[in-house]
Amino acid sequence: MKRQASSTVTIDPSKTYQTMDGFGFSLAFQRANLITNMSDKSKQKELLDLLFNRTTGAGFTILRNGIGSSPDSSSDHMNTFAPKNPGGPKAAPQYSWDGKDSGQLWVSQQAVGVYGVKTIYADAWSAPSYMKTNGKETNGGTLCGVPGATCSSGDWRQAYADYLTAYVKYYREAGVNVTHLGFLNEPEFSASYASMSSSGAQAADFIKVLHPTLEAAGLADTTGIVCCDSEGWGNQVSMTNAIKSAGAEDKLKAVTSHTYTGGPSGPMNTKANVWLSEQCDLNGGWSTAWYANGGAGDGLTWANNIYSAVVSSGISGYVYWEGVQWPNPNTNEKLIRVDNTTNKYEVAKRLWAFANWSRYVRPGAVRIGASSGGGVKVAAFRNVDGTIAVVAISTGASATAVTIKVTGATPTDVAAYVSDNTHNCEKTAATVAADGTISGSVAGRSITTFLVFVPPA
Repeated sequence: MKRQASSTVTIDPSKTYQTMDGFGFSLAFQRANLITNMSDKSKQKELLDLLFNRTTGAGFTILRNGIGSSPDSSSDHMNTFAPKNPGGPKAAPQYSWDGKDSGQLWVSQQAVGVYGVKTIYADAWSAPSYMKTNGKETNGGTLCGVPGATCSSGDWRQAYADYLTAYVKYYREAGVNVTHLGFLNEPEFSASYASMSSSGAQAADFIKVLHPTLEAAGLADTTGIVCCDSEGWGNQVSMTNAIKSAGAEDKLKAVTSHTYTGGPSGPMNTKANVWLSEQCDLNGGWSTAWYANGGAGDGLTWANNIYSAVVSSGISGYVYWEGVQWPNPNTNEKLIRVDNTTNKYEVAKRLWAFANWSRYVRPGAVRIGASSGGGVKVAAFRNVDGTIAVVAISTGASATAVTIKVTGATPTDVAAYVSDNTHNCEKTAATVAADGTISGSVAGRSITTFLVFVPPA
């Protein structure tokens, strides 16, 4: 009989790394309406639980919303609350807030009020059309007034800063604090949908307008600026370096990057927390598989993607693209596929890969030292409540018996949870010996999280 592989995992709380902001998803481009407008309220609650519940769902802690720039809500457009040009940048703006924000406000209220989510990230893909050099919300164009972008209509930087600040105020009046505010999305890409071009120097210039505007509104202590949601890591490195060179880095709460033109290759050189704020499998056909030969949409693939970003590149926040989406396009850009004509939904195993991270590695957790004797990849985090989350991933086909020891501490209890082909973040066996040594098993091709209880020092 073949002996089960074994590995000793050592956790060293004296070695500390980045502080975690959390894990999340987006509901931009009217995806939120799939939840907000669902007629079957029991199914509506099930979807919210799958996304935010720490016991039955993923326990996500970051919600990324889109700030609209479209004049209407046709197709999946995100409508702006300032569709009319007031006549110039110094004219009184003509705001018209609909209290819905493409379905995002209601979901945000549920996330905050029911599930205790504290991180709401609002990001604008574009300024309203009349504030830009091309006079459109689509196809790039640059904010009028930043260096190199002169418009006959004038300088719209302050008007755009006021507009973003007004958005934060509308949410605050509805009981939701926007903690992170972005003003760009993939500024290198002139998309046929909402988009706005910017260099790093231009972004820095606008940050120096937006920050004092938030300060004047009394919001700077609770709403931080993030930038720049670049297409890929290399793009964002360039943007960040330009912002640093312009002396605007200290005004950033986080640096945000996507991974479509390249993922992280090591820590980014910035004092701000770093997020991967959007990534997904855009090309693969819809899959609910945990492991299907290591496909880009597999749950295990995403468990590993998160591990690499957090451990190798010091990522503090990890945000998937869409939390929910309709069947067309039938790709893996969403975690849950919702048919709004039947109210039926299907959950991808990717959601459960996230659950093993987000349920147990909570906002404010500090990554600490972790090493294994082989067979499994491990990462460890000390939560604010004192618990230690040990995330272990096996990419091999066979199970590995693990012994976990915490340097300088004697754990008193442990709970373990596994996601694999047949389990969705479900409890699995683990024990603690009298000397605090933890024993458990990491199934083949699984992610298993050990939540370790350590008495206060």
